Amino acid sequence: MTDKLSHVDDSGEAKMVDVSGKAETARTARATGAIRMRPETLDAILTAQIKKGDVLGVARIAGVMAAKKTADLIPLCHPLTLTHIAVELSPDASLPGIRAEATVSTKGRTGVEMEALTAVSVALLTVYDMAKALDRGMTISDISLAEKSGGLSGKYSRLDGM
Repeated sequence: MTDKLSHVDDSGEAKMVDVSGKAETARTARATGAIRMRPETLDAILTAQIKKGDVLGVARIAGVMAAKKTADLIPLCHPLTLTHIAVELSPDASLPGIRAEATVSTKGRTGVEMEALTAVSVALLTVYDMAKALDRGMTISDISLAEKSGGLSGKYSRLDGM
């Protein structure tokens, strides 16, 4: 770890990190999150009773699209050519709600953590948007990086902190 922020120059101004000297490597990141809702809202989603349509299908597409647009949304984030994006949405009655997971890959000079986190965030926001007429009390939470690989910092897993 460095004691210096990478997106701040010596005068304290925000800057985009220069990655031109870094080698291209395979990079993957996986992020997770959840949206909690009333049991009847989850049931309406699962039984296709939401007037706006297929909540999980639309949210999955929204997550993929969001990953591709991350550099347009997050200042100083590098635009990347992504080689793989997968967004999974899984009902979980124990929440009750939906768990989201996004896996993003590229071969490049910088990681795809922000793309995976953005995909999860927008997928869950889309679930909220599509079901809010039934349940404005839904709560989006626990969005975090689960693991990443590639680059100089190597592997990271939230489970073991490495």
